[in-house]
Amino acid sequence: MTSPHPAPPLPPPLDLSGWRKVPAALMVVGGLLSVVGLLASPREFGDSWLLAFMLYLTLALGALFLTMVHHLTDAGWSVATRRFCEHLGALLFPWLAILFIPVLLLAPKIYAWLALSPHDDRALSAKWPLFTLPGFWAASAIFFAIWWLLSWRLRSWSLKQDETGEPLCTRKMRFHSGWGILAFAATVTVAPILWMKSLQYQWSSTIYGLYFFACCGWMAVATAYVLAMILQRQRLLSDVLHDNQFYFLGVLFFAFTLLQAYFEFAQYFVIWNGNVPDETFWYLIREHASWWWVCMLLIFGHFFAPFILLLPAGVKMNFKIMLPLCAWAWLMNFADMAFNILPASPLNQGGYPFLWLWLQFGCVAFMGGLLSRVFLKNFIAHAPYPQRDPRLHEAMGLRLEPEEFPDTLPSEGGAE
Repeated sequence: MTSPHPAPPLPPPLDLSGWRKVPAALMVVGGLLSVVGLLASPREFGDSWLLAFMLYLTLALGALFLTMVHHLTDAGWSVATRRFCEHLGALLFPWLAILFIPVLLLAPKIYAWLALSPHDDRALSAKWPLFTLPGFWAASAIFFAIWWLLSWRLRSWSLKQDETGEPLCTRKMRFHSGWGILAFAATVTVAPILWMKSLQYQWSSTIYGLYFFACCGWMAVATAYVLAMILQRQRLLSDVLHDNQFYFLGVLFFAFTLLQAYFEFAQYFVIWNGNVPDETFWYLIREHASWWWVCMLLIFGHFFAPFILLLPAGVKMNFKIMLPLCAWAWLMNFADMAFNILPASPLNQGGYPFLWLWLQFGCVAFMGGLLSRVFLKNFIAHAPYPQRDPRLHEAMGLRLEPEEFPDTLPSEGGAE
C-alpha cells in the first residue's frame, strides 16, 4: 500500500475552547428575543420563525442529498464529508420537526388562505384538499416521516458499518439512497410550495421546487466546505482530506451557484413574458421600495460575485477566499428566504421590515444554537469519518496493490 503524493504539513490546530459556550449563548439570547417578539406581534414572529426554519431546513435537506449522492455514485472523494453530512441530515428529525411546531400552531396567522373558503376562491379550490388545515398538518407529517426514515436508516447503517464492515451495510445504504432520491425529489418539490410559496397562494410556479432544491445544495456545500476545513485543521479528518477534495467541493459550490441562478432566472423569465396578472403580481410586490435593493443584492451577491470568484481553479482550494465566500453564502441564503417569505405579509409589502430584524436574528440564533449543540453532540459521540467505507483508501490517497484488495468489498448489486 503506497501513498504517491505525501500531504504537506498542516498549520497548528485552532484554539476553539472559547467557542464551546456559543451554542448555549445563542439559545439564551435568541430565545429571549423570540419570546419578546411573540408577545409583541404574533404575525411578525410567525414570519420570522418560518424564515429561520426554512434557512436551516435547506442546510439539513442539502446534507441529506449529498449523503445519498455519495452512495449512488460510489464516490471515494466524498468519504471524508459523509459522516458530518449524515449528522446534519439527522437534524431533520426530531429537531427540525419540533422547531416546526410553532409554524403549525401559528399557521392561521401566517397563511391567509386558512381563513378563506375554497368554495369562494378559484385559486384555493384548485388546491383542495392540500390547502386546508388538516391537509397542511397531514402533508407536513408525511414530509418529516419520509425525511426521518431516510436520515435514520442511512446513518444507522453507516454506524453499523463502522462496527462490522459488512458488505450488507453498503448495499443497504445504496438501496435506501435509491428509493430515497425519488422520495427526496417529491418532498423537496411539495414542501416549499406548501410552506413558503403558499404564503401567496394565488401565485403559481412550475419550477419553484427545483429552485428550492438548488438553494439546499448551495447551502449544504458551503457548510460542508467550512466544516471540512476546520476538521482537517484539528487533525480529525487530516487522514482523509486533501486538496483535491476541497477542489471538488468548490466545483460543486460553483455548480449549485449556476443551477440556482438558472432556476431563478427561468422562473422570472417565463412569468414576466407570460404577463399573466395572477403570476406577475408576486414580482411586482418585490420590485418596490427597499425590496428592489434586496433584488439587486441577490442578483449580484447570490450569483455574480460567487460566479466570478469561483471561476479560477486555484481559488477553490484557497481558504482565504473560500471561507468568507461560504459565510457570504449563509447571508445570501437568508436574504433569499426573506425575499420569498416576508413580502407576503401586508405589513411588509412597503419594504424590508428592518424594525423586526432583531426578531429575525433571535429566531435564527435560537435555532442555530440548538441545532449546532445537537450536531456537536452527535459528532463527538461517533468516529469523525466512516471507518470501514469500501472507498476509504481512495479518500486517504492510498493505492492498493491487486493482492491487497480485501475479499469483502461489496458487489455492485442492489439491496438484499
